Amino acid sequence: MPSTWIKPKRLALIEACIIGVISGLAAVFLKQGTGWLGSFRLQASEGWGAWLILPLVGGLGGWLAGWLVQQFAQETSGTGVPQVKAALNGIPIALDGRVALVKLASTTVTLAAGFPLGRQGPTVQVGAALAAWLSRWIPTSPDYRRQLIAAGAAAGLAAGFNAPIAGVLFVVEELLQDLSSLTLGPAILASFVGAVVSRLLGGDGIDLNLEMTAQPSTSFSAVEIPFYLFLGLLAGVLGSFFQRGVLGGLTFTNKVLHWSLPQAMAIAGFACGAIVSMLPPLFWNNTGLREMIVTGEASVSTAAIAFFTHFLLTILVASSGAPGGLFAPSLVVGAALGYMVGVFQMEWLGVASPITYALAGMGTFFCAVSKTPIAAVTIVFEITTDFNVVLPLMIGSVVAYLVAERMTTESLYDRILELKGYRRRSRRLATNNLLTQLRARDVMQRRVETLPSDMTLDRVAEIFSRSRHRGLPVVENGQLVGILTQSDLAERYTAPHLKVSDIMTPHPLTVTPTDTLQEVLYLLTRYRVSRLPVTEGRRLVGIITRSDIIRAESEYVSQEVSLEGKLEPSYKVYQTRAPATGRGRILVPLANPETASGLLHMAAAIAREREYELECLHVIRIPSHNSPMETAVDIEPGKQLVNQATAIGEKWEISVHTQIRIANRVSHAILETIKERHIDILLIGWKGNTVTPGRLFGNAVDILLQQAPCDVVLVSGLFANKGSFKTLATGEQNNFTTPLLFNRWLVPVRGGVNSKAALELLPALLTFSNHPYIRLCQIFDPAAGSGWNPEDRQRPLAAQEASAYLKALKTFQNKSATSTVAAASVPGTSVADAVIKIANNNAYDVVLLGASREGMLQQAIKGNIPAAIASGCRCTTIVVRKCD
Repeated sequence: MPSTWIKPKRLALIEACIIGVISGLAAVFLKQGTGWLGSFRLQASEGWGAWLILPLVGGLGGWLAGWLVQQFAQETSGTGVPQVKAALNGIPIALDGRVALVKLASTTVTLAAGFPLGRQGPTVQVGAALAAWLSRWIPTSPDYRRQLIAAGAAAGLAAGFNAPIAGVLFVVEELLQDLSSLTLGPAILASFVGAVVSRLLGGDGIDLNLEMTAQPSTSFSAVEIPFYLFLGLLAGVLGSFFQRGVLGGLTFTNKVLHWSLPQAMAIAGFACGAIVSMLPPLFWNNTGLREMIVTGEASVSTAAIAFFTHFLLTILVASSGAPGGLFAPSLVVGAALGYMVGVFQMEWLGVASPITYALAGMGTFFCAVSKTPIAAVTIVFEITTDFNVVLPLMIGSVVAYLVAERMTTESLYDRILELKGYRRRSRRLATNNLLTQLRARDVMQRRVETLPSDMTLDRVAEIFSRSRHRGLPVVENGQLVGILTQSDLAERYTAPHLKVSDIMTPHPLTVTPTDTLQEVLYLLTRYRVSRLPVTEGRRLVGIITRSDIIRAESEYVSQEVSLEGKLEPSYKVYQTRAPATGRGRILVPLANPETASGLLHMAAAIAREREYELECLHVIRIPSHNSPMETAVDIEPGKQLVNQATAIGEKWEISVHTQIRIANRVSHAILETIKERHIDILLIGWKGNTVTPGRLFGNAVDILLQQAPCDVVLVSGLFANKGSFKTLATGEQNNFTTPLLFNRWLVPVRGGVNSKAALELLPALLTFSNHPYIRLCQIFDPAAGSGWNPEDRQRPLAAQEASAYLKALKTFQNKSATSTVAAASVPGTSVADAVIKIANNNAYDVVLLGASREGMLQQAIKGNIPAAIASGCRCTTIVVRKCD
């Protein structure tokens, strides 16, 4: 078959047909198996006595079915419809071939043992499970897999009732609430095929006498409308009681009795069999009783007994968690109720046959229980093909729905989900599913490290040693031509003269900026890759990793971030402006009064050395549901902080601008300020540890590191030296009083632009030293060879590092005649452990280092080096991230 023939839409049609066929076969198997095993039960009852056989078979069958469910698939207990609904709403409930097989086997045993349940609910779960199992064999997106599961559920219900339209409507009305064309197409086709297969192979719906109901034995006239309104009222009230009875029984069994599933089902089966054995023989066969009622052959007393026994026994066996549906019992109870109302109408008016009322009662009671009026009307119409019942059905169903909605606001399936603890999560996922609302463009990294295709592999190895990524896209003229990973380099690196194009993976898997995070995560998982390039056509516009998705979801759940577009801008409530005399700006967010003075002095020193202005920001955070523009706040504490900045600016003779903002998210307000005020450096305090797994520095700081379009300086442990305010000589005429005293500096040099930026920051920070001692060190693994020898000019740091080192060295020696600069290599298998040991053993005041360049996976394995150093060192830590 040519590959061009298998288009996505054609593949969807093929999949829908396959789903319909296997769902139809499963429904036929369930019907034939139940009928074959059930016939033995009836024959044994006639020969050995119903009082012995019915309770015995009910108890043994219940225990066996319960054992199957408990041992092999606990997800198959009950009707199965709530489980499918939960799966379609994103709750991780298993749907696979195992679930389908166990559901078929356990339901067959349960129904054959005489439980007054139906097989249509289980066929919904069986069809959905088979569709989910099929989707695992065919590459598809999570969204489309969800739609295949919906198609399987529709096909299962259609095959059970021989009602393809009702199958689709029930799935749309109750399970999905989704009318997209991609959902309806496969669902309609799968339902049609499932119903055809079931009918051709003998799966006759709910066994109504279609020939008889097609005769003119049903009728409707206007004078009967009050009786159908009365029927709808009764069905609504009794349907609500039925729902409460099932829920109350499940709660009592689970929370009071604490029986295992086999025990509960065995006792329920025994009790059901004992009660039925005391009734006339026609009640031993649920199918025959149903036919008798809807064809008008039953008496009023028979209908009344059928109503009460099925009402109570269904509650009894459903409370045990038995696998079996509530569709058929609802229809039988409704048919009996409608038949009694019809007989009453005959005696009162003598207008119509009770058959019409029996058929209308089926739909009205089913509607009251499931809260699906459209599906209820359609099911009864499809299994009868009688237009005379449509208007009575609609009248009764609408009234029943309104009454039931007034008494219980949710359908029975929603309440069962609530009992299982899924309510809150399913609602959140159905309305605010982050993975389906956010797109790749919302979380992707726009600044992408790339490789040219003609670069030699020795140069690539050097780049990988400094990169935090384990794989880099290969680009020619701005277009993506391949991807190269560290694994590719390690496995296929045979000669230094080889080029990237010789070993890269051409035509890599990509996503577009509009793909949802759910689709991206599915591709990452299915193809076992850690990153995906984001392209528009062939142009590379970004890259997205699993860590980006995890971070976005964690931020969403923790209320740290909101979906872009739904987050209101921060609101500026106070500001001061000074003359714009600087060549740049440094921003200092102020929150903690204990660290504000130290941060401001450090920022002032950097601003004066670089001729920058100082921008000070205080953010008042409010709950996410409040509007920043409409929320009243107290700004006096914030004014005290920013006024402190103005006073320090006057001493240092630099321009200071201040502002106070109200915001739902602190990081968002900082990013807004950076963009509005054209900030060059962001200096922020950092508490020195992380609280969320998968974070580098914490929620807000990680966002700023990733998104801030400027250099970022993180300062941790400002008062680790606990000194009083000191007066420092700076080499000029002025002396400054500052809470900072940093004489001993440890500067680990690890390579990359961040280490270079840290070195370049030293001249300004030496303001806080009277007699500075600076030790530059490089950690090396003894197993890998000798370390860096600063006296060996043939083997210095990388070229850009060496330049920065020499420049810094000259600056230090000119700064003070008493300054000392030393450089040494230190053995150690762990950079963080080695730095912590040096800093603590030698009483350093500050550790100054560049931000880690490792990828997220290496961070997870080796640990976040700056965070580990800040947590382990008994001194101040300064971490610098250079803006790319």
